[in-house]
Amino acid sequence: MSGLSQPEMEGCRNLLGLLDNDEIMALCDTVTNRLVQPEDRQDAIRAILVYSQSVEELLKRKKVHREVIFKYLATQGVIIPPATEKHNLVQHAKEYWKRQSQPKLKDTPEPVAKREALQLFEKQETQDKKAEKVDIRRLGEEFCHWFFERLNSQNPLLGPPHADWGPQHFWHDVKLRFYYNTSEKNVTDYHGAEIVSLRLLSLVKEEFLFLSPNLDSRGLKCASSPHGLVMVGVAGTVHRGNTCLGIFEQVFGLIRCPFVENTWKIKFINLRIVGESSLAPGTLQTPSVTFEPSDLEAFYNVISLCGTNEARLNGKQTVDSGTGDQAFCTGNEALLSKRELSSAQKH
Repeated sequence: MSGLSQPEMEGCRNLLGLLDNDEIMALCDTVTNRLVQPEDRQDAIRAILVYSQSVEELLKRKKVHREVIFKYLATQGVIIPPATEKHNLVQHAKEYWKRQSQPKLKDTPEPVAKREALQLFEKQETQDKKAEKVDIRRLGEEFCHWFFERLNSQNPLLGPPHADWGPQHFWHDVKLRFYYNTSEKNVTDYHGAEIVSLRLLSLVKEEFLFLSPNLDSRGLKCASSPHGLVMVGVAGTVHRGNTCLGIFEQVFGLIRCPFVENTWKIKFINLRIVGESSLAPGTLQTPSVTFEPSDLEAFYNVISLCGTNEARLNGKQTVDSGTGDQAFCTGNEALLSKRELSSAQKH
């Protein structure tokens, strides 16, 4: 009965997932004239898709807000001006789903599959020794190539994006702490895969930044915890067009996905950007990671301990106490916080 193609069906299912439960139930009542009584949210979404005659009919309903369509397209890496009207957003969504159904996508299943996951390692010999055999340095290098190529490709100045970007590459409870020191200083926290992926996307798509990592021995440092979390610290330069704006330092926490072979997802990110005007002379020439591997391990332990309000407060004080010329939550501060938290737990 539905007039939606398979790509349209899947796309609308993901788009409807951005609505809250009350909106989904109300939309189901409207589409089915209250003749269907869904048992739960997923049942309501199925009914909406089945009883919708076309994409236009569904997306043009008042309960499917313009902002929801825009947010969905953004998560798919479709670059649309923020002021675009709803009827134009509907057309962009239709065109995007039409491209998904083109035969050429079916001719290259392996690259498509690779783009959907962080396939960073060859299969290990035995499951119980995977963590021991991981080459941390190689993981860090391959992850950085994968991450920055994918993120930078979303920059409109480089043409149409050639790699996908979205919340599927993050754990659902991922955390981003973004510190910048340009014309002003600010620290902002973001929580959740969708919000984190959109915030990072806006850096390159809306602010036209290009992050160039320095992957030599000074610009890349890696460490792993006994619990399987791998930390990757990377430094580099920030550009807009032909202008170098400053430097960045970024720390990633990666955890292997237990359901997909050779796949890692991002658990947390700390990103620090410092403008050229805030740097000491000569700093811009050789951006390097100020963390040592032991500091990265200590930093992970601090995060692990931050399960109480008191611990979270200590972590916030550590970050807020830094200056623009210091590393974002430096290794010494992390170690100090670790000692303080450990001492508090003993007592």
